[in-house]
Amino acid sequence: MKIRDLAYDKILVAPSILASDFAKLGEEIKRVDEAGCDMIHLDIMDGHFVPNLTFGPPLVSCVRKYSKLIFDTHLMLTDPMKYAGAFIKAGSDLISFHVESNDDPEKLIKFIHESGAEAGITLKPGTQAEKVFPWLDRVEMVLVMTVEPGFGGQSFMKDMMPKVKAIKDEIKKRKLAVQLQVDGGIDATTVYEAAAAGANVMVAGTSVFRNPAGAAKAIADLKAAEKVLYK
Repeated sequence: MKIRDLAYDKILVAPSILASDFAKLGEEIKRVDEAGCDMIHLDIMDGHFVPNLTFGPPLVSCVRKYSKLIFDTHLMLTDPMKYAGAFIKAGSDLISFHVESNDDPEKLIKFIHESGAEAGITLKPGTQAEKVFPWLDRVEMVLVMTVEPGFGGQSFMKDMMPKVKAIKDEIKKRKLAVQLQVDGGIDATTVYEAAAAGANVMVAGTSVFRNPAGAAKAIADLKAAEKVLYK
């Protein structure tokens, strides 16, 4: 499955396994898959680019069998080129890397595509929207961080919404088929602000995996924001 084959005018939900119970990770992935999510979000951190460590390709390979959904892999790495291939071999379908990383975006996008995966480009909160414009026609997705990357459970940064809208406007202006994702503090309330700004792919960790009403209700609540989606 490819993200380019998914709808651009609907809300897509990508639960972040960072908020799941790692003692039963396979079951957790299966749970949100069956609850109606559209892809699985994997947060990869190296302890250098961001102040946290998560997991590597062996874990991705182990849990790949629990879902046929897109494995949406967000590389928060100083040198993503070193590891992108290993994550693709492990089962990652979409590789998102930071425009602020050490690698040349053009070369990295080319490598990801030649390795059989789709590419996404990501911005930290302090990076201007225009930094990704040169590569919009070469990637399948743009990810705007709505928290400082590194840890889950942070509060949504509403002041990132003008950046989301600026990227959406550029995508529309150039008539490109690019998914627009946001990650950080997304829940049943903040999803409306993100959707109204033009984001249609919602990364949600705590609000899905730890929702007392269950994952299916959490995902349905996020998808309800489609009625305000800026298209």
